[in-house]
This record gives sequence, C-alpha cells and structure tokens, in this order.
Amino acid sequence: MSRHGYVMGTLAEMLGGEAPAPHSLFLDLGDCRIEVRSNSTVLLTELDAYFGGFVAAPGPVDVVVTALEGPAPAIPLELTTKAPDPGKSKVKEEYADVPGGRLVRKTLTGMVFLFGHGRNLALGPCIRNANQVINFVNNRYIEFKLHQGCLLGHAAAVAHLMADSGGGRLRGLALCGFSGAGKSTLAMHVMSRGALFVSNDRLLVSEAETGKGLTMSGVPKLPRINPGTALNNPDLADVVPLADRQRFLDLDADDLWQLEHKYDVFLDKCFGEGRFVLQAPMHGLVVLNWQRGAGETRIRFVKAGDRSDLLPAFMKAAGLFSLPKNGDSQWLDPEAAEYASALSRCDMVEVSGGVDFDRAADFCIEYLVHG
Repeated sequence: MSRHGYVMGTLAEMLGGEAPAPHSLFLDLGDCRIEVRSNSTVLLTELDAYFGGFVAAPGPVDVVVTALEGPAPAIPLELTTKAPDPGKSKVKEEYADVPGGRLVRKTLTGMVFLFGHGRNLALGPCIRNANQVINFVNNRYIEFKLHQGCLLGHAAAVAHLMADSGGGRLRGLALCGFSGAGKSTLAMHVMSRGALFVSNDRLLVSEAETGKGLTMSGVPKLPRINPGTALNNPDLADVVPLADRQRFLDLDADDLWQLEHKYDVFLDKCFGEGRFVLQAPMHGLVVLNWQRGAGETRIRFVKAGDRSDLLPAFMKAAGLFSLPKNGDSQWLDPEAAEYASALSRCDMVEVSGGVDFDRAADFCIEYLVHG
C-alpha cells in the first residue's frame, strides 16, 4: 500500500469511516456513473427523490461515495479556517490537507468530508443535512469532469430540442452574470417558453468531440430560487408554500429582489417530466451585466477576447472540494486567457442596461430556436 493510501485509510478508520454501508443508490450522469453507499435507507430515499431521473440500475461505476449516518466525529487533526466568500461573514468550513487527500468539517452542522486517493466519505448527521451530502456527491462529479480537462463556469444553462433534428439535436445556451444578476430566474423564464434545463449554478465546459464548438455539462442540482422569482412565474406558483406567500407579496419590489430566502424547484412538478438534461452543445453564453433602474435593456453580441471585463462573471475557482488528479493539495485554476480562448468558440452576448427578464428570455428562446 502506498503512503497516501495508508494515511487516508488510517484517518478514515479513526473517523469511523470503515463502518458497514450495505445500502446503495446508483446515479447515471452521462459519462460518469456514481454509487452512493450508506448505512441509512432514510438518507438514500431522500437522495433518490432529489436526483430523480438520474437514478439508475446497479452496475459498474466511476465514483463511489460513502455517506455514514451517525454523530459528528471528533477530528484528530489541527484544522485551518476557510475564509468566508466575498460579501459573506459567517465561517462555514474548516479543513486540513493530508497526504493523498483533504478533510473538510462544516462548522455549523459538524458534518465531516474526507476525500482523495479514490476515497469519498461523508460522516455525521447525514439525514439532517442531506443537502450537504447532495452537494458532496455533486462535487465529486465536478472533480471527475475537471480531471477530464473541463473548465468550470459559474453559470446556469438551458437547451432546446430542434424540431427538425430527427435524431434529437440540441442547441444550448449558458447564462451567467455578476452577483445577484438573476441567472436562475432567467433560466426559469426560458424554461417557461419551452426550453430544457441543463444546470443551475455550475457548468463544465469542454471542446466538442467533433473539434468544432463547445460541449457543456451541467450538475444534477435542482435550481434554487428566491420568492420573487416564484411569485412572478406562473409555472412556479406551487414552489412558495401558502403560509409564506402573503408575507412575500406584502414586500415592495426592491426588498423582494434582495431577499435571501431560497426554495428548491422540483422541475418535474413545475414543468413536466423529461425537462432536465445534463449535456448539450454550448452555442452561446449570455452575460447579465444589467442593473435595476438602469433604463432600457440592451442586448448585443460581443467577442470574448475583447471583453475581459465580462470573463469574471463566468470564471469559477474549483474550490475546497476539488483536488488535482496528481494528488497535490493545491489546485491551479485556469487563467482568464484560457477562458477567453474557450469562449471564443461560441457566441457571447452581453445584456446591459436595466433588468427585464421577459425581454431577455424572449431573446434566449429566439436564439435557441432560430440561431
């Protein structure tokens, strides 16, 4: 056994990670199959309901995740505090790098995640924090795609099935924007006009197999929207519980826009079955560079190489839950020039001026349907 394997195995045993996990759930994410093992059927039932159409029959897998329900484990390591994200003040994570992997502890819940050298463990009160287990599974998929050479984008994405394609040809459009711009809201408006959903917040982008254009891969995470998005889209009428609805309706538009309160959108219930796909060609990228009260909405095609100011809206660091394939603890994120080069392979559209979701959604669906 290698030194890395020995260290990771010993640490997993000290945390209780060698306990039996006799139950399994399989996920088919296109080019990646994941098995989630657990000692809790309750947890796997929750994951089954969440991942929905991506749940698959047993079979060979690329990634195994083990989630063990139990008390929050004691950590036999000195942990480093991860600084809060820009604009945030609450410390949410502590971590330690070890030979062959990384341990992350969630400070608010006590959940512990150990990953690296082929091992992916979630330990602690998993049932109460099923959302963190879901995020961990999705992070393993993101890391898998990054190891294939994909670029990580901070974007939602939608697609349209071409009526004349016969073989199911898709046109795809990524949607990004600066903080609070409303990419998820726009994605829901475009879905209400008939589009398919690809991703909510993370997008993996690679060169198409044909050598022409780009392919985008989404993450099987349900969109999370604020009350204003739900209350202004009839397809999302049932997302906000009746008990909350009137309270939000009483708020003025600015307060509703800035409200930090999110709901998961179960797409099958709101839009019908079969509206969530994970891969599509990426024909274009819409960048929301608008502001409330800034006048008329302007939509124009631009070139990625000429607009370095727009690239940060799409660029996304791999973050705490991804490790390089070579086992190093430090991930080197791509530079802006690499993003510019990749995005030069698709159309790029800047939406500026004032906020108008209906106009932006009309443009998006027109672009998807007619090019």
